[in-house]
Amino acid sequence: MADIARLTDVIEPEAKALGFELVRVKMTGSGDERTLQIMAEDPETGQLVVEQCMALSRRVSDRIDEVEAEGEELVRGAYHLEVSSPGIDRPLTRAKDYSDWAGHEAKIALSEKVYGHRNLHGDIVGIEDNMVTITDNRAGDVTVPLDKIHSAQLVFTDKLMAATKPLDMSGVDDLEELEQEEEANN
Repeated sequence: MADIARLTDVIEPEAKALGFELVRVKMTGSGDERTLQIMAEDPETGQLVVEQCMALSRRVSDRIDEVEAEGEELVRGAYHLEVSSPGIDRPLTRAKDYSDWAGHEAKIALSEKVYGHRNLHGDIVGIEDNMVTITDNRAGDVTVPLDKIHSAQLVFTDKLMAATKPLDMSGVDDLEELEQEEEANN
């Protein structure tokens, strides 16, 4: 498997050079069906449009090729590179996500039980000193260390939809036309 920390070290400067913030680097799948997933956002919009995804994809691909040409194998074997915007019901991966999205509903899975809980679901209260507080639907306010959170994601609600900037869909029609042309040529 790939060393996600090392990949993040290689990918993050490329995202920053384009003015983006890295949200998540994750390897999924197995065998020849593996995908290196990169989520990033433009801090001004909280999303990436198609052209931004393409620019980051090219830049990351070129950088990975450079590092591997120097003799370091970042990812063993074949994989797909997927660059995307985090979306409305985005994963919460950074400390700032818990303050940025305070007041919104989230699902949190813990790496181990904390105060008898392994999964939490409710409104995010916020984060202080790397301690995340959520008002769990069953347990009330629960505070857990950020490093004990295995995964967390916003829940799609009307409130979240209202708080999210409209998605910029520019470039999507061009991409769909390109895909249709490629399918017609195959």
